[in-house]
Amino acid sequence: MKMDADLLHSTVGLSEEEPDMNDWELPLAFMKKRHSEKIEGSKALAQSWRMKDRMKTVSVALVLCLNVGVDPPDVVKTSPCARLECWIDPLSMSPQKALETIGANLQKQYENWQPRARYKQSLDPTVDEVKKLCTSLRRNAKEERVLFHYNGHGVPRPTVNGEIWVFNKNYTQYIPLSIYDLQTWMGSPSIFVYDCSNAGIIVKSFKQFALQREQELEVAAINPSHPLAQMSLPPSMKNCIQLAACEASELLPMNPDLPADLFTSCLTTPIKIALRWFCMQKSSKLVPGVTLDLIEKIPGRLNDRRTPLGELNWIFTAITDTIAWNVLPRDLFQKLFRQDLLVASLFRNFLLAERIMRSYNCTPVSSPRLPPTYMHAMWQAWDLAVDICLSQLPTIIEEGTAFRHSPFFAEQLTAFQVWLTMGVENRNPPEQLPIVLQVLLSQVHRLRALDLLGRFLDLGPWAVSLALSVGIFPYVLKLLQSSARELRPLLVFIWAKILAVDSSCQADLVKDNGHKYFLSVLADSYMPAEHRTMAVFILAVIVNSYSTGQEACLQGNLIANCLEQLSDPHPLLRQWVAICLGRIWQNFDPARWCGVRDSAHEKLYILLSDPIPEVRCAAVFALGTFVGNSAERTDHSTTIDHNVAMMLAQLINDGSPVVRKELVVALSHLVVQYESNFCTVAIQFIEEEKNYTVPSPANTAEPGNLTPVRDSPAIPRLRSVNSYTNIRAVTTARNLNKSLQNLNLNEEGAPAAFSPGNLSTSSSASSTLGSPDNDEYILSFETLDKMRRVSSYSSLNSLIGVSFNSVYTQIWRVLLHLAADPFPEVSDLAMKVLNCIAYKAMMNARPQRILDSGSLTQSAPASPTSKGTHIHHTGGSPPIPSTSSSSLTNEVPKPPTRDQPATRSPYTPTLGGQAPHSHQFPRTRKMFDKGPEQAAEDGDEPCGHRNYISAALQTGLCDWSAKYFAQPVTKIPEEHDLQSQVRMERQWRFLRNACVRKQSRSITQRGVSRLDDQIFINRNPGVPSVVKFHPFNTCIAVADKDSICFWDWEKGERLDYFYNGNPRYTRITAMEYLNGHDCSLLLTATDDGALRVWKNFADQKNPEMVTAWQGLSDMLPTTRGQPSSTSTHSLARRVSIYLDRSKQGGAGMVVDWEQETGLLMTSGDVRIIRIWDTDREMKVQDIPTGADSCVTSLSCDSHRSLIVAGLGDGSVRVFDRRMGPNECRIMTYREHSAWVVKAHLQKDTDGHIISVSVNGDVRFFEPRTPDSINVLQTVKGLTALDIHPQANLFACGSMNQFIALYNSNGDVISNIKYYDGFMGQRIGAISCLAFHPHWPHLAVGSNDYYMSIYSTEKRLR
Repeated sequence: MKMDADLLHSTVGLSEEEPDMNDWELPLAFMKKRHSEKIEGSKALAQSWRMKDRMKTVSVALVLCLNVGVDPPDVVKTSPCARLECWIDPLSMSPQKALETIGANLQKQYENWQPRARYKQSLDPTVDEVKKLCTSLRRNAKEERVLFHYNGHGVPRPTVNGEIWVFNKNYTQYIPLSIYDLQTWMGSPSIFVYDCSNAGIIVKSFKQFALQREQELEVAAINPSHPLAQMSLPPSMKNCIQLAACEASELLPMNPDLPADLFTSCLTTPIKIALRWFCMQKSSKLVPGVTLDLIEKIPGRLNDRRTPLGELNWIFTAITDTIAWNVLPRDLFQKLFRQDLLVASLFRNFLLAERIMRSYNCTPVSSPRLPPTYMHAMWQAWDLAVDICLSQLPTIIEEGTAFRHSPFFAEQLTAFQVWLTMGVENRNPPEQLPIVLQVLLSQVHRLRALDLLGRFLDLGPWAVSLALSVGIFPYVLKLLQSSARELRPLLVFIWAKILAVDSSCQADLVKDNGHKYFLSVLADSYMPAEHRTMAVFILAVIVNSYSTGQEACLQGNLIANCLEQLSDPHPLLRQWVAICLGRIWQNFDPARWCGVRDSAHEKLYILLSDPIPEVRCAAVFALGTFVGNSAERTDHSTTIDHNVAMMLAQLINDGSPVVRKELVVALSHLVVQYESNFCTVAIQFIEEEKNYTVPSPANTAEPGNLTPVRDSPAIPRLRSVNSYTNIRAVTTARNLNKSLQNLNLNEEGAPAAFSPGNLSTSSSASSTLGSPDNDEYILSFETLDKMRRVSSYSSLNSLIGVSFNSVYTQIWRVLLHLAADPFPEVSDLAMKVLNCIAYKAMMNARPQRILDSGSLTQSAPASPTSKGTHIHHTGGSPPIPSTSSSSLTNEVPKPPTRDQPATRSPYTPTLGGQAPHSHQFPRTRKMFDKGPEQAAEDGDEPCGHRNYISAALQTGLCDWSAKYFAQPVTKIPEEHDLQSQVRMERQWRFLRNACVRKQSRSITQRGVSRLDDQIFINRNPGVPSVVKFHPFNTCIAVADKDSICFWDWEKGERLDYFYNGNPRYTRITAMEYLNGHDCSLLLTATDDGALRVWKNFADQKNPEMVTAWQGLSDMLPTTRGQPSSTSTHSLARRVSIYLDRSKQGGAGMVVDWEQETGLLMTSGDVRIIRIWDTDREMKVQDIPTGADSCVTSLSCDSHRSLIVAGLGDGSVRVFDRRMGPNECRIMTYREHSAWVVKAHLQKDTDGHIISVSVNGDVRFFEPRTPDSINVLQTVKGLTALDIHPQANLFACGSMNQFIALYNSNGDVISNIKYYDGFMGQRIGAISCLAFHPHWPHLAVGSNDYYMSIYSTEKRLR
């Protein structure tokens, strides 16, 4: 018999098999994102793309020291030599005129880049003139940037002492001007351009002086009496930028073909110099007919992109921007290329200067220093673009032919597209991103560029951050003014991506009226649903906690638009429409009243029964914020609030915990709103609970039926279980032994049954034990649970007679019910709300009332250190032991949850029996106001302010839903990618399944003649009550009362043991494997009607609860069948003691699972069979059983839509679920006279029904005939029975301590009475048994804790 271990190693076994196709087609239950992820938003990335300090260069000083006609003494010029200054030959006119013309030209060249700046020329100046110029420009510029351009071609080179040269008044001497002084006059922020030889010296000196200033400022700051502190020191020069033509030791090039001010030409007329330089290269000979003269005649204007010159300028901008973005660190790029338009232009042109001047052995210098860029590959793209342009020139100028546009941008977009389609996940960002930005300016390529940009942003939040850092934001904001319909889907997609990553853009959108664009997309019924979904997501971000956005969208008719789309077939659109509505009226009353006028709440009710849980969630969120407005209430709005509350209350048993969590939060808004009413209800419930003893199911058990207290070696160590964040209490054997000695008495005084459930915390309240705001709860889980049961037994209208108030009573009951929710996160939230109100109610009540009533004795829990603080009665009598002592921890004293001084927690009333400061609170006081000042000294009051509940309670649903838009939408999911690991693992599992099916079939088809070879035995930590084989691997799950143990039956080792989380008085009565063919989950059902689903069991991880819900509410105490003869009656009675040990009678909860349809049938001690759809996580059908007895067994067949139920009164009923509730019962067999132990419907098309009662009579029915077609008699006193689905075997376990196996003819195959190799020890009374779905294996659990598995002889396996 090959099992998992062999399968892993035997490739032969697998290669013969093909995985069964139907495994691929089977739906998976509870595997959606809401089950696998924590419901919370993604961590916000720190966005650095926004320029915190955008700057402008507002003033420019042009200082020219040319002294035309007189060469400086320290420079020996060549002959011929470079002469042009600003493209003017100074010797072609008189020196003075030349100087003025050059100055005017330089100003024009700068004005091309920054036309709005204030320009001042200083031609051949003196020191005073420079000082006057600089100080006046700084004065006018205030905090903005000033540019100082220095041309020193007519004066000596800068000195090593940090001086540049100007003139005296008569131009007879060169006068030095210290850079230190220049810094003082110019101040900061400034930018300096030095066009002179040895310019690098100035940069070095500048830095030294700046450092000196920093030190002076520090000295002055530390020591105010220092002389430096008395002087007015100039500001720090950190924010200064410098551009210098060459290094400290270099001279400017003197090539006569170049201008003398080559550096200035590169910075201010880059295209002109670039083209000239291109023509001077040898490679330009390849472009025939192009001369320097022709270049001057290039048609067009620099700023018109449709002309040759304009297009070249545009390409040049794109290329230099791209080089900078790819080479510079991000923050430096932002500072130099995005902060200031003029600085950005100068630095782009500086990259060209570096390329051209280096070819003449001159190295331009900048501060901050840039990495070398002159060899970057993009320069080749520039050369090609210039080549293509110039090659057309002769024909354009001579023949007037049309200009062919450059393919540069189309080619770069193609390169970007290749990067997007071909690349792997982790690699460098695409080089072309800044070019895509430039292309957005072009109408020709815009559509394609937006499409590619959208695909890039779809790669994830990192891509959005990159695109924003390149500077995409203003471009896509501007495009919202476009009316082109074809851009709509692309822009909506791009904006959804941006806002999913950085929601702070909401303000920019509203400021530029961008929200109107998305309102029109949402209102456009021709737009596909997915685009409207993105539009409504964007609007939901715009109105999120932003009143200006709420106001703007309200004016834009957002509410009416949303309400129209509530019934759209697209679920994501319905979900976001509801979230958007919930956000627009959150704390914004005008929107709420607009909603009231449009009956928004009534239209949202439809979504409360939506098939998609996330949509139901969103609807609950919207209705929650609808009632959660803090504005004053009128009678009209109170009525609406009550209606909404009662509609929400219907979701109390929704199948999805996400919905129920949202429900608690929605109801908490209502609680905050009508706080005083809820306080009244709270006081009343606390009184009722105190005066009423509930027949607790836990204590109705007969004394003999208590689970025995185990001897210490058998006490297991429970594994901690992650229910997401709630680590369940874990207790070591040492702690347990200690707690065994001081076992508490439980409420009725009987010793508490000791089982793993008791060792662990009894309820989800445990999860609050470690939470930071956990000051022990006023109302413990037990108290609330008792209160919940009281409220169903007694009428509470004694105090609250007014029907108007009954809404509050009902909502309180709903919250009590939610506090006992099987899903820990739901119950935690509900307990927070209830305890907060209980605390306020206690604080609010008059002091003597608390003193007199002693009402807190039941609900004041012990402090975490187990030194209980109890309330004295008025007579000063000793404290009464609290019935729920250490109530949160259920019998196990916990060590203090964190190191802290033993201060009294604000929740726990003081020993005097008086809540702190309560006598100082007037009765009418607003509940959530701050208490008197002293209250603060006791540590922050947990309920100290009005928003305590609403602030603390959030589910993260909206942020979690928004993550969808931040993640890749267009990428193939991993499970559909044939090469992915996920897919390979599934393929392996399906091959394994095929193997198991084939090999087990070959054994069962040969026929099983004996089945008594014991292949596994082990002592289980608890008495086995349900056993379940995994269909395909070697794992078996064994449940005791409230914990589950996993064993590997092939290796004989224990894999896992964890606590199921059900309350003390309940027990596990059924288990099913969901998705057994793939990623298995385990479903457990308990007799209070709760269903829990677990994952990550039986492996190295911590078991986690995937979901949990109340499958059946109002489980009834059972009426067993009343057989006629007294002997059978007493037999049934004795059997019943074995059938379940923790309470008299009752089938508990029975379930049957259909993987093909994803339906779960549930029944038990109720009068219905309830069908749950696990895909929708909601109830789809209630089938009345028509009997006054419990359902003991369920079996269904999805192909025939039949359900067979065995009942406690002996009847077997057949239902067809396709028919209505009144006619769906199609057959009732009443041939058994006692409790039906098992009813089984064979899965074949003409499969029979096999049913067995306690009396051992096995009956075979054909669903279409009214009488049984065969009857066999087996042993009497059956306690358990199972039927093998493949092998025609059934096994009977008897209370007389043996197991009998029969084939379908009624022949006994084997009788098992003793354990093998156990000194012949007799088997205990059989508590449960189960066949493997495929192999001929039988698992047996008995009352003596042992779990054994039997199989056929070895040679057959």
